[in-house]
Amino acid sequence: MTPLRPLVGLVLVAAAPVFGQSRLDLEAVGKIVQVADPQPSPDGRSVVIVVRRANYDENRYDGELRLIDVATGQGRSLVPSRKAAWSPRWSPSGDRLAFLAPGDSGASGSQIWVLPTGTAGEALRVTAAKRGVRQFAWKPDGTAFAYVAEDEPATVEGPERHNRSFEVERNDYLTTAAPRSRHLWLVPAGGGDPKRLTSGPWSLVTLNEIPIGWSPDGGSIVFFRQAGPGSGHWFDATLEVVDAATGTIRELVPSFASSPAVSPDGRWVAYSAPRGKVPEFTSHSISVVPFAGGSPRVVSGLDLTFWEPAWFDRSTLLLCGIDGTQTKLWSQPLDGRPTPIDLGGLHPSCGEVIAAPTGGVALIATANDRPSELYWLDRPGAAPRRLTDFNGWVTSLGLAKSDSVVWKTDQFMADGVLTTPAGVGAGEKRPLVLFIHGGPMGSSTTEFTVLPQLLAAKGFLVFQPNYRGSTGRGNSYQSAVVGDAGAGPGRDVMAGVDLLIKRGIVDTTRMGVSGWSYGGYMTTWLSAQYPRWKAAMAGAAVTDYADGYYLADYGPAFGGAWGGSPFKPPYDRIVREQSPITYAGKIKAPMLILATTGDVRVPVVQSYKLYRALLDYGVPVKFVAYPVSGHFPSDPIHIRDVMRRWVGWFADQLKGEAPVP
Repeated sequence: MTPLRPLVGLVLVAAAPVFGQSRLDLEAVGKIVQVADPQPSPDGRSVVIVVRRANYDENRYDGELRLIDVATGQGRSLVPSRKAAWSPRWSPSGDRLAFLAPGDSGASGSQIWVLPTGTAGEALRVTAAKRGVRQFAWKPDGTAFAYVAEDEPATVEGPERHNRSFEVERNDYLTTAAPRSRHLWLVPAGGGDPKRLTSGPWSLVTLNEIPIGWSPDGGSIVFFRQAGPGSGHWFDATLEVVDAATGTIRELVPSFASSPAVSPDGRWVAYSAPRGKVPEFTSHSISVVPFAGGSPRVVSGLDLTFWEPAWFDRSTLLLCGIDGTQTKLWSQPLDGRPTPIDLGGLHPSCGEVIAAPTGGVALIATANDRPSELYWLDRPGAAPRRLTDFNGWVTSLGLAKSDSVVWKTDQFMADGVLTTPAGVGAGEKRPLVLFIHGGPMGSSTTEFTVLPQLLAAKGFLVFQPNYRGSTGRGNSYQSAVVGDAGAGPGRDVMAGVDLLIKRGIVDTTRMGVSGWSYGGYMTTWLSAQYPRWKAAMAGAAVTDYADGYYLADYGPAFGGAWGGSPFKPPYDRIVREQSPITYAGKIKAPMLILATTGDVRVPVVQSYKLYRALLDYGVPVKFVAYPVSGHFPSDPIHIRDVMRRWVGWFADQLKGEAPVP
């Protein structure tokens, strides 16, 4: 149900010329360089980033830690021998850099390594956690690390060592062993015996990695706690503080809270929290709570969703969120109104905006015509300076133009993005393909996104509607999806389609609809409710809400979409009415179904149901499954295959290829 992010960063190299320029083509998928996780040094003179490139021979992404000079943009590789290094973090004094990478001691998973930065030297492995390190944080004096690791199962001897039974908890249907709790440990920065800090049947969160944070005096650690290790406890989690010396724990925020960030002076903890009772289907605001304990308060009056706050100084936050079809950045004082930061049309990557202690800001951002790069602000409000040029070649291609579109739907104003192929003349009608984002919490923006560009290179108009439930138009619009998962969002999408048709640019005999996750839900819903489509592609489609409740990794949270258990009236009726599979007999357009077999977010059984129903109703259908884990493939070979089949399906069904001069 999460937004389809893996496709955002991928771009393709040149192919056939169009009007003297090159077009995107699938032959060289993976030329994109992915840039992530900027970490400015304490003196603000350099930034470490993670750079990833596709390795098709080995079907993996090779990672590199790269040090970028802020003044010149010059860079060098730090640990070239370690292709899977990630999560770089500077020591407080800047003399060392810690990172995660696979160990060489027989322990599975990633371990903490420390590299000296002022002198030549090799990286030292600090941990040997048998099940790997999930995340870590430097102690403020640089003498130790706090880290998160999964508990090891108890050792059993005798015949019972063959007993693999386990008690089902709040976990997904693909679970084959009892979920293990995650807990906090301490280890000296120079290596040594680790010390367990927390224990018990509860766990740090297991569904996502929520960062831990030290108090500036090194006396305590903020973390996100859930009642048990099962992923279904996610929405019951609370924000807590543990004393680093005694292990004593106190509750800081008693209700669902996420993404804690401790202020530089240690007085406050900023965090994200839902405005309503349904976290997945309502907008999130940023609040602060005294570190010592007390009443929290919301700091931003902006009616938008914010997930990951970052501190600029002890009294100012940097907030990142989507406003309409643009990702934006604001400077938010603890007492006062937010000030928008002009990034010149760049779309910052929320969660990757990091302030240096000296006042500069490092951020990863995407332009309308360029994938992600590292940028630097000398101060909030200063013009951004691009420090890397990994993907500059993309700007020379004949890219399609992406523009915002706004329209009226019911009592709301909705928006979306229209991508128009290069070379289309005024008044020329082209076939239309909808690319619907997932979530529903998420939004399509005008930033460079590979799939719309790839479809446009085949001659299609591409429309990305932000239906109700999307994050960019306030809480009333976002929360309107609760109890109205299909019909209301469907009207939003079709009102946008009708607007484009009225403009006289759409060939209405050649329209297709597609999406992944909740975008797949909308694809199957629209295919059944609106008989306008000539072709459809449903990826990891939510077709039966009840299956999500029974089988998914945070299944009970699905109950928030309609108000209660699907076993109880009236929710059993509501679930049936809002599940697209109920209306499968009304689908007529040929459909391509794509899904991974190891998807715990949207179980593949929902795709099998859709496939069998369409076969029984005589609808042309093709179902391709990927035998990998995850909600979307994570390896370059299968990502490329998804794109090839997605684009190829519409190229075959809609014949959208424009003539090439």
